[in-house]
Amino acid sequence: MSVNPLPVSGRESAHDILLQGRRHPLESIFAPSSVAIVGASESLGSVGRSLVENLARFSGKVYLVNPKHPSVLGQKAYPNLEALPECPDLAVIATPAATVAGVVAECVTRGVKGAIILSAGFKEVGPEGVRLEQEVLNEARKGSLRIVGPNCLGVMMPHLQLNATFAKDLAKPGKVAFLSQSGALCTAILDWSFRENVGFSTFVSVGSMLDVGWGDLITYFGDDPQTKSIVCYMESVGDARAFLSAAREIARTKPVIVLKVGHTDAAAKAAASHTGALTGSDAVLDAAFRRAGVVRVATLSELFDLAEVLSKQPRPHGPRLAIVTNAGGPGVLATDALVSNGGTLAPLLPETINDLNRVLPPQWSHRNPIDVLGDANAERFAQAVQRASDDPTTDGVLALLTPQAMTESTATARQLCACAMRMAKPILASWMGGASVDEGKAILNEAGITTFDTPDAAARAFTLMWQNSARLQAIYETPDRSPSEEPSGRQRSVVSQLLANVRRDGRTLLTELESKEVIKRYGIPTVVTQLANTAEEAVQRAEEIGYPVVLKLHSETLTHKTDVDGVHLNLTSAPAIRQAWDRIKAGVERQGVPQAFQGVTVQPMVDRTGYELILGSSVDPQFGPVILFGAGGQMVEVFQDTVLALPPLNSTLARRLIERTRVSKALHGFRGKKGVDMARLTDLLVRFSILVLEQPWIAEIDLNPILISPEQLVALDARVVLHPPSMLPTQLPKPAIRPYPTEYSFQGKLKNGREVILRPISPEDEPLMVQFHRRLSGQSVYQRYFAPLKLDERIAHDRLSRLCFIDYDREMALVAQLAGSHASGSEILAVGRLSRSHGRPEAEFALTVNDEWQGQGLGTQLLQRLVQIGRTEGLKVIRATILSENHHMLEVAKRVGFKILHSPGWQDYRVEMEL
Repeated sequence: MSVNPLPVSGRESAHDILLQGRRHPLESIFAPSSVAIVGASESLGSVGRSLVENLARFSGKVYLVNPKHPSVLGQKAYPNLEALPECPDLAVIATPAATVAGVVAECVTRGVKGAIILSAGFKEVGPEGVRLEQEVLNEARKGSLRIVGPNCLGVMMPHLQLNATFAKDLAKPGKVAFLSQSGALCTAILDWSFRENVGFSTFVSVGSMLDVGWGDLITYFGDDPQTKSIVCYMESVGDARAFLSAAREIARTKPVIVLKVGHTDAAAKAAASHTGALTGSDAVLDAAFRRAGVVRVATLSELFDLAEVLSKQPRPHGPRLAIVTNAGGPGVLATDALVSNGGTLAPLLPETINDLNRVLPPQWSHRNPIDVLGDANAERFAQAVQRASDDPTTDGVLALLTPQAMTESTATARQLCACAMRMAKPILASWMGGASVDEGKAILNEAGITTFDTPDAAARAFTLMWQNSARLQAIYETPDRSPSEEPSGRQRSVVSQLLANVRRDGRTLLTELESKEVIKRYGIPTVVTQLANTAEEAVQRAEEIGYPVVLKLHSETLTHKTDVDGVHLNLTSAPAIRQAWDRIKAGVERQGVPQAFQGVTVQPMVDRTGYELILGSSVDPQFGPVILFGAGGQMVEVFQDTVLALPPLNSTLARRLIERTRVSKALHGFRGKKGVDMARLTDLLVRFSILVLEQPWIAEIDLNPILISPEQLVALDARVVLHPPSMLPTQLPKPAIRPYPTEYSFQGKLKNGREVILRPISPEDEPLMVQFHRRLSGQSVYQRYFAPLKLDERIAHDRLSRLCFIDYDREMALVAQLAGSHASGSEILAVGRLSRSHGRPEAEFALTVNDEWQGQGLGTQLLQRLVQIGRTEGLKVIRATILSENHHMLEVAKRVGFKILHSPGWQDYRVEMEL
């Protein structure tokens, strides 16, 4: 029993046939058939006049709105939008800021769906501008009007001859979507693009992003067939979750490349933890881009070079580059840039060396870089490139040519193009020189081989391609099912109550005892720690635990960052403990707050043989909770061997996070030393990620040091800082990536009495999905996909990863398993999917039930839960397409309350429910 949704944007379930004809809300801005210029003017140098002149080439209808003049530049003008003979798709507004809210109200009344506000004078001018912006937004929300701007240059769609900007010239048509927060930069890029013959599918100045933001734009142009790559000049992220959600989905099929300015930190954040001090905003941005598969570049030239090469060349499968050059110097330059940016020279197999010996002169370099010598003709150069590409140790080829007396620049370019047609690996080129190589460069560029002015720029481009490829692979690598024992709901509630008690006391800092209780409840091992209120109690605790012991100040107000001598190590006798007690108490009294002394904690002295690590989290203003991991101990801020990631983590992401640190090489073992249990460490990171997400009142948390060796893994110290008690629950920072939605796990019962669990799908389910598809009958497959899709296609990792690694903000999938068997990874009985339409509060559902479990009411329960989730997520309509012979599925849809739609000539049924 199955129902079929049609594939869109790499997702298996999305719009059905009925929805394909429905316009995306942003099409009124980026594909309008009619445009109204509000503020059209004849005044020389005015924005209104520039718009009238620029839109004269637009193939659609253009209406001019000016309440003071019946005509503008010889064209009829209308006093307002209501007077227009039809409702335009798009209104381009160029009136004073104080009047814009009124114009937007007119748009809503008239039914206009899209607006571009070029007017300045909003939040960039201060509080009054902020107030005006809010008025504009309030008016827009009264209807379904979408807005680009305000304070922007406008929008160009070259293939539509649409120039809704006040820039003079229309960009050349191309395949790159350029999105910029700087209007001034847009005009500079336009001038540059004309000189370099660079074209664009769209050219958008986003302005202050009052409404349409990065997430909207990346999603829209990710679906746009005219666009092959998306480049962004970014000054601020805006809605971080929307941006990352869009980028993660689109980056798999189209490169998303960002030049983010303002990346230096003015000062370290004032924090009560090491983590807070080590987490810089730019490093967090890097972590966010890494998690989303976004390519970050440092210069404008890299921005467009990468956009071109990633849209034309396959992504490399590894970092190994073969360099073919007709001069030694350029090869050295390229090698230095390659290695310094994380790439490696391909080693070349002996067989490849032998092949090269047969086609190259004896004086060639006999290694990589492959120096074919300055007298190389086109054929020799191409043969070297072909053999380098054929070598299985290479992941890409860089061809470097300098004009010398014997060089055949144009002929070599033609031969290289012929090679590229037979290559499955990326090939880049640097044709150095002036006019003598221009024809060759043009030939290469026309064939999709990106040329670079310098060898080092080409090599760095390859490393950026590889890093992007590696990050995408890591994001969608199938993780192990970890942690093995997730915290129970009771443990979570115990921690929540503990934090509530601390907040009720007016505190933000947890004691060491409380902090360790928090992590212990999440399965993170820590040392036994006991409280002593008197010196004699401390001695008694030490005797119970066993010497040697550690004594620490216990206080709800003082931190170990004060001048208090609050820690004493390796105490081996009762007199030593009493002496340490007196010194700690005296230290507190020196601070002038004797009431802060509330005893000491006693814990065993742990053998510190091994490595000290730090694991922590703090809150970034844009991206919410951020996880930090690396080498820890007292020197953590000196060595700064730490890396960042956004939660949630799975075992794969945790492992990749560990591998990015320098200390990870030691953790794996070296010089005969045994490595640590990496699975336990990975599990600890995943548990910590769960803790951070499930306890949003935690502002900062440090586990430092975590002591790890082949024999043990234990957190010696824990420190937890909460958000202030005055903060409202609605003000708590939200994670930039939506975590696993445990709230959508349900219990159910089949007709045969067996109990089932319906829960959201997770990346760890990929192996179970393979088994699920192996058990489907041919009939179920046909009813699901409307075609006999082969098993090897259905279980391919690239496909299943899209279905299991889902963005819960964009789609929801429930799997059904027998109750009580989730932890052991029992078989999946059925899958139900709800895929949101881009830009609209609508979705399609899809159901597939294993043949052995059909007729047990499972499909009905899944669909009921999907409808329930749709309501909670704010959907307005759910639809699907069902084959006419799929009687069971039609009955399920009818039973749940869907309308059944059918017309003569249709080979299938459409079902629909308004929520």
